[in-house]
Amino acid sequence: MNKQTVGYFFKDLVKKFVVFNVIITNVVVPLLIYVIHIGGDYAFFYAWLFSVVVFLFISFVYQDYIAPIFDTYKPVPEGSLREQIVALAQKLKFPLHRLYIVEGSKRSAHANAYFFGMFNKKTIVLFDTLFGPEKENKEKETPNPDVLGDTVVQTDKEKEALLGCSDDEIVAVLSHELGHWALGHYWKNILIAMTSLLMSFAVFGFLYQNKAIYQAFGFNNERPVLIGLMIILQYIYAPVNEVLGFAMTTLSRVFEFQADNFAKKLNAAEALKGALIKLNQTNKGFPIHDWLYSMFNHSHPTLEERLAVLDKVE
Repeated sequence: MNKQTVGYFFKDLVKKFVVFNVIITNVVVPLLIYVIHIGGDYAFFYAWLFSVVVFLFISFVYQDYIAPIFDTYKPVPEGSLREQIVALAQKLKFPLHRLYIVEGSKRSAHANAYFFGMFNKKTIVLFDTLFGPEKENKEKETPNPDVLGDTVVQTDKEKEALLGCSDDEIVAVLSHELGHWALGHYWKNILIAMTSLLMSFAVFGFLYQNKAIYQAFGFNNERPVLIGLMIILQYIYAPVNEVLGFAMTTLSRVFEFQADNFAKKLNAAEALKGALIKLNQTNKGFPIHDWLYSMFNHSHPTLEERLAVLDKVE
């Protein structure tokens, strides 16, 4: 459910334009084109190497300089939840550096938790939409419904608050997320993505000097590198991207089941089931989908599939 105000929407739009259009378009893209121009026969490899460096650089600076531009991050306050999360991180030897709550409710009712950061400086982030009314305001015991005769009417905001997760459910969600880290899913995805990028640049390196490609798009006398990148990667490489996209979707679903099983081994199955149901409701998800459509389009298994696997007795 979208909760953005008109002012917040345009504020976000300006920030995205400055960060992504101005900086990336005016700095990263010209540097990439320059690398290709001076790269000679190995231009595709140098272009890939440059892209890897840019990725690593953004990964390093994201948590301190990019993320705070778009969202407000506050430390998770001292208490039972923080203690449980820290204990979980210590148990798994997860290099927890910071623990934040992000004000995602300003954008939507979408609830989630994630971590980011390179090497031994990891940051765990909880959406504020994960929390129930007791966490949002300790002075309020329950939402106050309007009473009309014998009928209790609750506002949409109060209904959403009742879907807040308990401490155990939030820890269960993090058990799943840290399962991705413990099982090496993060680095496997990076390795696959970097290999795929190298393949695409190799195809570009093989084809970008071909005049026929440019002439087909009306460039009879010039061979602009940027145009070559767009034509080759967006059109010629498109069938490969479709196959890779399906393979990555399938792999992502496998990783999700593995992370659920990791949480189950930490005795968090019941809490995770409760959290998944609440998150599905909060995120306005539909629990059942056609299996063929889901296989091609959903990076995560459906709620029904995940609950069924968590219910299995090993």
